Amino acid sequence: MIVVFDGHCLLCNGSVRFLLEHDRKRVFQFASIQGEHGRALLAKAGLSLDGLQTMLLVDGERVWQQSGAVIRIAHALGWPWRAAWLLWLVPAPLRDAAYRFVGRRRYRWFGRSDTCMLAPPGERARFLD
Repeated sequence: MIVVFDGHCLLCNGSVRFLLEHDRKRVFQFASIQGEHGRALLAKAGLSLDGLQTMLLVDGERVWQQSGAVIRIAHALGWPWRAAWLLWLVPAPLRDAAYRFVGRRRYRWFGRSDTCMLAPPGERARFLD
């Protein structure tokens, strides 16, 4: 599974660090939207980089974004994170509205870096760019 994220967003970078720490089965790889691989995955999903406010989860030919991506990622981490699956009970328009609310404010609330996140030592093979 590939998580496509905004490499300049400090919230997104923190999420990637969280995944690196909690992904015991090492099922995730990562691609920033600023990199060649990430841009190709966005294009394949029919998304434009301009104004993008979502992360993607790509699993073969299946692609999830916004709250659906977050729930699928949490589920893949196993327990206790798998309990996030209960969020499927909340209607998607409400979940995605909350996701977009945070997404529009992520730079203001969490900050922005001028450079993309560097892969931690020992994790370089999991980053696709």
